[in-house]
Amino acid sequence: EWQQFLLVSYNFNRKMDLMNSVYGGWRYLMDELSDPRTNDWPFMSSPFPTIAISLTYAYIVKVLGPRLMENRKPFELRKVLIVYNAIQVAFSIWLFYEACVAGWTAGYSLRCQPVDYSRSEMGLRMARGCWWYYFSKFTEFFDTFFFVMRKRYDQVSTLHVIHHGIMPVSVWWGVKFTPGGHSSFFGLLNTFVHIIMYAYYMLAAMGPKVQKYLWWKKYLTVLQMIQFVLVMLHAFQLLIWNPCNYPIAFAYFIGAHAVMFYFLFSNFYKKAYTQRKPKKEKDEKLALANGNLESEPNKNIETSSSPISSSFPNGKSSSFYQAVGKTVEDSYSATRHRVYVGSVNN
Repeated sequence: EWQQFLLVSYNFNRKMDLMNSVYGGWRYLMDELSDPRTNDWPFMSSPFPTIAISLTYAYIVKVLGPRLMENRKPFELRKVLIVYNAIQVAFSIWLFYEACVAGWTAGYSLRCQPVDYSRSEMGLRMARGCWWYYFSKFTEFFDTFFFVMRKRYDQVSTLHVIHHGIMPVSVWWGVKFTPGGHSSFFGLLNTFVHIIMYAYYMLAAMGPKVQKYLWWKKYLTVLQMIQFVLVMLHAFQLLIWNPCNYPIAFAYFIGAHAVMFYFLFSNFYKKAYTQRKPKKEKDEKLALANGNLESEPNKNIETSSSPISSSFPNGKSSSFYQAVGKTVEDSYSATRHRVYVGSVNN
């Protein structure tokens, strides 16, 4: 019994030592290796609040939201979508402007750019811009919330949810340890693409009078792929030569994200624009001027009893309103790769 007691005590002490070692290493990472300027900023003391928010988002869009909408009609949300996307355009313009004036048009090097950890005006301005970019990933959750409210569950794929849920957590590490410098090039390109992307979404939500001018839909996907190629080249060049001693782990991290998203978008582009689709009868077809994608009516919308249908003779609505859910949501899907995007406001 005495020997058994000693063995149990020994094993317990080993486990405690291991736990103390892990906790000590974690605290060293969080307290000593991170950027002290951002430690006291909202959500920056620990990644766990961000992880909790992302998990809550996944639960809402995959479980709670569909359950709450089960016995409800889909929301129209046309005006809401226009306002939301307009706000996202303005937000993206500001983020892009901050990235430019705080670094990328103020002396940043495309070859290798270290992080300015000083409390200078420009150093803090870039760090604050990185935090707001991190915050923008939470605002993009509303893309999925609107899908759920419109009962467009086909757009809320597992890949879509994983993508949107992971992005805040991924960006958190950058703000915590490298707010600025070489890795902020991704944010610069991403916010520029988001300006065009959310502008497209806003125009698409305005209806058929505007949609007929949105023939350039597929080129947004091309723009996304170009973005990821540039990010790959920019990040992986440090694996060959790293004269500014930038943390190489972040080069791997960002480059790997770009590779993954490039292949996701490339696969989507091939399916959406290069593969032949079966022909349909003209009376069953709704050709969208903004991308040559065919759309089927949103079966979740009961057009015969909707407020819109009552304004048409015999209670029938136009083909556009019968397909309004699919029309607008396909606009979201095509560039953002909602099919994954779970999946990349693309």
